[in-house]
Amino acid sequence: MICKPSALLCLSSIWGVLLQVSAVRNKGKATQGQFPVTWNVTAVEGGTVNLTCRVDQNDNTSLQWSNPAQQTLYFDDKKALRDNRIELIRASWHELTITITDISLSDEGLYTCSLFTMPVKTSKAYLTVLGVPEKPHITGFTSPVMEGEIIQLTCKTSGSKPAADIRWFKGDQEITDVQKLQEKDSNGKTFTVISVLDFRGDRKDDGAIVRCRVDHESLNSTPHIAMQLLEIHYTPRVKILPSISLPQEGQRLVLTCESKGKPLPEPVLWTKDGGDLPDPERMIVNGRELTITLLNKTDNGTYRCEATNSIGKNSAEYILIINDPNALPGPAAPDHALIGGIVAVVVFVTLCSIILLGRYLARHKGTYLTNEAKGAEDAPDADTAIINAEGSQVNAEEKKEYFI
Repeated sequence: MICKPSALLCLSSIWGVLLQVSAVRNKGKATQGQFPVTWNVTAVEGGTVNLTCRVDQNDNTSLQWSNPAQQTLYFDDKKALRDNRIELIRASWHELTITITDISLSDEGLYTCSLFTMPVKTSKAYLTVLGVPEKPHITGFTSPVMEGEIIQLTCKTSGSKPAADIRWFKGDQEITDVQKLQEKDSNGKTFTVISVLDFRGDRKDDGAIVRCRVDHESLNSTPHIAMQLLEIHYTPRVKILPSISLPQEGQRLVLTCESKGKPLPEPVLWTKDGGDLPDPERMIVNGRELTITLLNKTDNGTYRCEATNSIGKNSAEYILIINDPNALPGPAAPDHALIGGIVAVVVFVTLCSIILLGRYLARHKGTYLTNEAKGAEDAPDADTAIINAEGSQVNAEEKKEYFI
């Protein structure tokens, strides 16, 4: 066999052949039942791994480790391949253990432990190398976002083997409605994983933290995490808080306009019944507070607080009704409107009754005078006239009965 001095693979192979020939010549026939035992191992890229080969029964027969390219790494305690990453841990008739540091993806493959009996017996161990995903980064967020706009965040990580898993969280809540994509890197061994999250900006999300978490078996239960702080701008939300619940004459009332928005609305505008405040001396505005120093019934009305920021404006109203301090509180107080209605109905019924009675009396009086007149022609006085009239009626009825 002819090799160039620079051909490391060729030299390693020659060294392995020479060692094998020497072992076969110097060793007798091995005891029946001897067999090497190895174990598959997994290593993280950049980490360290130990390869162990054991034989329970061995009559001083040599052991050898070879790499996936069939290069001899160690023959007993003799190093065959010049690789500073590979070192001997233990060499005996029953065990040969070596270590490989700074593991790379190219180290992955099938390693062979050989026991030089007649014939040579071998055992295989597969070395799996995990590609560690890069720390992720989130793109797509432009601060600030207006409320109601669609936010699209993209999380990306490369270099994982096998492909990493990306999960999204907002606060402590996981978001599952996402899009995922994975593709092989240029080396053909590792993967780039991309995940896209879409959601609509809401004021409750302002200040929330969105996390992109990368899980992978190479990370030893310590995932990579990227974070994005959300900044949402929104129109003000306004509420008026009175200092007393039942305002009365002579009291002091403070109305506080609570406005929340981003950017912060400042200052607020106070109005009464759609116009300016009527009495600036008693109605004092200090920032978000409106103070009425001494209430009276002329202050009744609708007070309005309006807050504005660069996004928009909003307002709230407070209806002020000043209670009479002398009125009885609660349901026992008389309802004056109800009493007034009852009195009006009684008066109306009474007037109607008087009118109907008057009309009835007027009609009855007219009949009496007519009867009197009928008998007054030949009567010397009124009583005689009435008797004559009644007699006329009787005669009329007799005449009518006779006619029938």
